[in-house]
Amino acid sequence: MREEVIVNKDPKSPISETFRTLRTNIQFINNKEKLQTILVTSTLPKEGKSFVSANLAVTFAQVGKKVVIIDADMRRGRQHSIFNVLPKPGLSNYLLESSEEEKNILDYIQGTEIDGLDIMVAGSIPPNPSELLVSEAMIKTVKKLKEIYDIIILDGPPIELVTDSIILTRIVDTTVIVAANNETKKENLHKVIGSIQNVGGKIAGIIVNKVAIEGREYKKSYYYGEDKNK
Repeated sequence: MREEVIVNKDPKSPISETFRTLRTNIQFINNKEKLQTILVTSTLPKEGKSFVSANLAVTFAQVGKKVVIIDADMRRGRQHSIFNVLPKPGLSNYLLESSEEEKNILDYIQGTEIDGLDIMVAGSIPPNPSELLVSEAMIKTVKKLKEIYDIIILDGPPIELVTDSIILTRIVDTTVIVAANNETKKENLHKVIGSIQNVGGKIAGIIVNKVAIEGREYKKSYYYGEDKNK
């Protein structure tokens, strides 16, 4: 498992505490409804969504939840490298193969070094990832996993590049958007928020990543809510 799974490697660090606070706030925001499926996305690549997805999944497992992280970025999935597991079979393989004949979904899921945390990697790169994510098979996949796991974290592709994550916001309980400090453009972030809201998706909040961990700057390294003016 890579060093970037900080909440496992260094659970007493300020970053680990930030992820535990994130977990608590997401649960609080959705306290009136059962929270089971969370999508993590971003505006563009390299803003840290896979890093956030992995650490958030671990924090839920650390409080006794049965968790699965799904790498839904079938073009550039990297959760398999973060958790040091096989790159396939995974989500794409299951969606394609289960459409032909009934398959056991657990055959496409791997365990991790973290107790209570499993992973469904992205799998082989398909020619039509957007079509797979909007398919009835994807909806059925999420439903099946909800019968097995307490928490499902989906690491989706960046919204500004492809429509995949917009599609996914419609089948999850809430969405977290990851932005990079001094990198993500405000207009792009507003566009992403609007796109999610236009399809009826719910936003738990926005995580500002890549902020120096020191003094007051650390305390402002993330914020929650749907206020576009923040």
